[in-house]
Amino acid sequence: MAGVGRTGTSGSGRAEPPTERVRVRRMPERGVYDRATIDAILDEALICHLAWASDEGSPRVIPTIHARQGDTLYVHGSTASRTLRGIEDGREVCLAATIVDGLVLARSAFHHSMNYRSAIVYGHPRAVTDREEQLVAQRAIVEHVAPGRSADLRMSTERELDQTTFLAISLDEASAKVRTGPPKDDEGDLDLPVWAGVLPVTLMTGEPEPSPDLRGDLPIPGYIAGYRRAVDADPR
Repeated sequence: MAGVGRTGTSGSGRAEPPTERVRVRRMPERGVYDRATIDAILDEALICHLAWASDEGSPRVIPTIHARQGDTLYVHGSTASRTLRGIEDGREVCLAATIVDGLVLARSAFHHSMNYRSAIVYGHPRAVTDREEQLVAQRAIVEHVAPGRSADLRMSTERELDQTTFLAISLDEASAKVRTGPPKDDEGDLDLPVWAGVLPVTLMTGEPEPSPDLRGDLPIPGYIAGYRRAVDADPR
């Protein structure tokens, strides 16, 4: 992890936030506003959480798969989902994606933390009704989960597309928050006989498990056998 230091922040160069509400106020030195960093976090994170206020005024949040295409973020679900239908009217939502890069183990409970990269997006989702864009969104979501997979698949039929809701959210209003580096212990705690440091955390996959109804002796595709998510935690 590059840019480490006693401050426990990313240390990368930063642009100004696109709006004041996405400005990081708690530990503002961790705020990162350049799109390259935001895009990289969204592209690496496997899932996100989508939140909004329901018609009754109560908060709602769901975990879902997302995919970025340029300046647009796509999410999808079933047309039978009352949850997703509730935001097709374009009401404002907040989307959050987080990657944990390490457990920060300090000498005191107070200074324990995590090294992480997170992205927040605000926007008004647009229902994707154009068939061509629906297929673009579907391919993007498949590729987000398993790059290379969409070339092997049967894509959705018209009937299947009718059963799927796709929503598009612009990335005009987004920011990132990043922590890297070792614990930030108090000077008076440095002589305590307690191990301190960072335990790196990475996403690992196991041995592929063929479906029991697989026809024939099909080889495991290379993009599955060599599957990996990005592991460069340097926000620059």
